[in-house]
Parts: sequence; structure tokens; C-alpha cells
Amino acid sequence: MKETRQWNEVARYWRDARPQRLWRAYSDLVHTRLLERWLPAQPASRVLKTDVFDEFAATGLAPFLASRARTVVGLDVSEEMLRGVTGTSSLRRVAADARGLPFRDASFDLVVSNSTLDHFDSLAGLEQALTEIARVLRPGGELLLTLDNLANPVVALRNVLPARPLLATGVIPYRMGASCGPGRLRRLVDAAGLTTVELGTLLHCPRLPAVAAARLLAPHDGPRLRRWFFRGLEAWEALGHWPTRFLTGYFLALRARRER
Repeated sequence: MKETRQWNEVARYWRDARPQRLWRAYSDLVHTRLLERWLPAQPASRVLKTDVFDEFAATGLAPFLASRARTVVGLDVSEEMLRGVTGTSSLRRVAADARGLPFRDASFDLVVSNSTLDHFDSLAGLEQALTEIARVLRPGGELLLTLDNLANPVVALRNVLPARPLLATGVIPYRMGASCGPGRLRRLVDAAGLTTVELGTLLHCPRLPAVAAARLLAPHDGPRLRRWFFRGLEAWEALGHWPTRFLTGYFLALRARRER
């Protein structure tokens, strides 16, 4: 399968080079803050995470999810990613594609999908994955989703530029896929049979200089530096409350529910 080969190659590169480790830690922090706000008050019985790249590249979200659920299942098309995950012994790992989930109907209370569904070649893949997620959610279950925000002009420009030069320069660490803006995402979620509860944005700091700064600071990484650096980056998240949030957020953040 083409996607499996591609992500196995990414996993091997990431394992050897360990690029962006400070930036990945910041991404984990921002997504954890989102989960803290949006997770249901009652602990979940079964949670599905739609990829394990975060857990492979850094700490990821699985340890936090494990503190709020009885069972956390981590899905990925890459066997290399699944084998390379460390520090999350309670994570049940399954090799599969989000467009064809190998689970029974209504078998999860919560699905967490952070920047997984924006790596397909077309929006048809995103639609198919959303339909599968809706199928495996129990009535009342929720989806917490982030993906690239095409309403942000920087993201829109990046997605129309040739991928090869961007990969060669390190501007992007792997090939990007199709995504959409807030209005279309809401329509796709509704078409999949889910009800949008909240729709917002995430990651408002200027990404290119932030990633470059993280790369320069990585050799000096430590608790004190992280607190200082992350505090400065998090200050940008205040833009998520502004009317212009869909122009500045690099990710859309959506919470949706299966009503029945």
C-alpha cells in the first residue's frame, strides 16, 4: 500500500534524524490543552486515536488519554510507527487505515484525530474517514478533530506549492494532503452523520519562524528553556478568540457528537 510505504519511510527518517523534537513537544502541549477543555467530564471507556505519529516523534497524547480512559487504541498505517512508540505501554496498537476501521459499529466513546485526516490525496479520503469514525462512535460519543486550515492564507499557499522543493528545504517534514476551511469541514462532518458542537482554531504562532527557533534551541533543551519558549508561543493562542481566528489558526479544531 502506497501510504504504508510513505509513512514507514517517514518513520525511519524521523527515528534517525529526530528533527523538530522541541516543536513536536509544543504541538503536544497545545493539543493537550484542547483535550483538557473538550474531553467529556465522565471518563471514557474506549478511546481511539487515529494515528501514533505524535507518540512516535515525542511524548504524544496517549499518556494523557490513558489517564482519562480505560482503554486507548492507537491506529496507524505504518508498522514502523507502531513498533517505534515508547513510553505508552497501555496503548493498544492496531495497524489499519482510518478510511477502513477494523472495529465494530458503536465500539468507541471518543475518537481523537489530530492532524491525521489532512494527509489523504483528496477530500474523498477525508469524507470516507469521517464516515468510518461516525460508524464506530457509540450514540452520544464524540470526535475531537484537528486538521490543516485552508482558510489560513499561509496554509493555503503551502498546499498549492510543489511539495518537492518544500520537502528539500525542510519547510515541511513530510508530504501534506487535501484539507478544507471551516465551512466545508462543518458540512463534511454533518454529511457523515455527526453534529458539530464546537468549531475553532489552534496554533496561531507564525509557524515558520517558530519551527526555525525551535530547531535552534533544541540543542539547549531543558525544563527552564521549555517553560520560557512555550509560554511565548502560547501567548499567540489568544488570537483564537478574535474574529480573525480562521485567518490566523494553522489548524481547525472541531468537536462533534454522534446523536444516535
